[in-house]
Amino acid sequence: MSACNPGPTAYEQLLRRLSSESHSWLVTGVAGFIGSNLLETLLALDQRVVGLDNFATGRQCNLDEVQAIVTPRQWATFRFIEGDICNLADCRTACQGVEYVLHQAALGSVPRSFADPITTNGVNIGGFLNMLVAARDAQVASFTYAASSSTYGDHRALPKVEGTIGKPLSPYAVTKYVNELYADVFARCFGFNTIGLRYFNVFGKRQNPNGAYAAVIPKWISSLLSGETVYVNGDGETSRDFCYVANAVQANLLAATAANPAALNEVYNVALGDRTTLNTLFALLRDGLAAHGVGPAVQPVYRSFRSGDVQHSQANIEKAQRLLGYAPTHRVVQGVREALDWYVEMTT
Repeated sequence: MSACNPGPTAYEQLLRRLSSESHSWLVTGVAGFIGSNLLETLLALDQRVVGLDNFATGRQCNLDEVQAIVTPRQWATFRFIEGDICNLADCRTACQGVEYVLHQAALGSVPRSFADPITTNGVNIGGFLNMLVAARDAQVASFTYAASSSTYGDHRALPKVEGTIGKPLSPYAVTKYVNELYADVFARCFGFNTIGLRYFNVFGKRQNPNGAYAAVIPKWISSLLSGETVYVNGDGETSRDFCYVANAVQANLLAATAANPAALNEVYNVALGDRTTLNTLFALLRDGLAAHGVGPAVQPVYRSFRSGDVQHSQANIEKAQRLLGYAPTHRVVQGVREALDWYVEMTT
């Protein structure tokens, strides 16, 4: 292919292939934010999906929305199991007859892990181990799991490269690092192949804006829509590699179907390879809502930095590009625009 016509990306080729092939997938945490977006994409591709969720953080409305988007025939290929990854029997049931596992179920949030480290540990480590054992015993074709950029801890160098991490800064970060250690041990001891995806601040439609542990983007959107004060932790110059959920979906599907042996038993950054400050993010959200004719022209209120947070985060995504063919389709501005469309629609 010429430089002017590079041809389809690895993901575009995969989507074409999956649209003509039917495979069986398990999505844990299927009623959650990322899980429901995976479900929507897979069903739209006429894939067969088993979903596992206990509704600890997932929501029935997310499943209802996916049902309204896909066709009745596609929805009929979805089997939902209300169960808990902390229950090995539920994990075994969910893994039966499955080819690809996309393990998203976890208790997220750094602040939540400070408030209740025992529960975070039980779900994120005990539940993860249950899923590894169940998937191994079911002889699934691949096991892709949600890792976290929190694993980089106090390592300050930017951009973050997969092979170099620091000390964890929160109980949550410890649990996600232990996931990677267990995955590596299962590869070495049992020949069970896995791929971990270190998410960097994923955002998008169906991300819950409510509750004490809501992520910054849905929380700020909700506050702006309701006329509440928007609080910024620190001076607003803290930066993050915000990643739209469509990019995370892409990474999961590429990882699950990776055929290159060199790509297996690795962890990958899932991000844009860029940084956006909180001040810039706030302006994007406020101005984006103004374009919809909603939201007040306000300024945020600044307060102290939050315990366990790093000041700057940015990923190097070269490894995922090289070994998985990962090519983000949505930059921050485009992702914010699509997210705002959804949040505004949900409130009107």
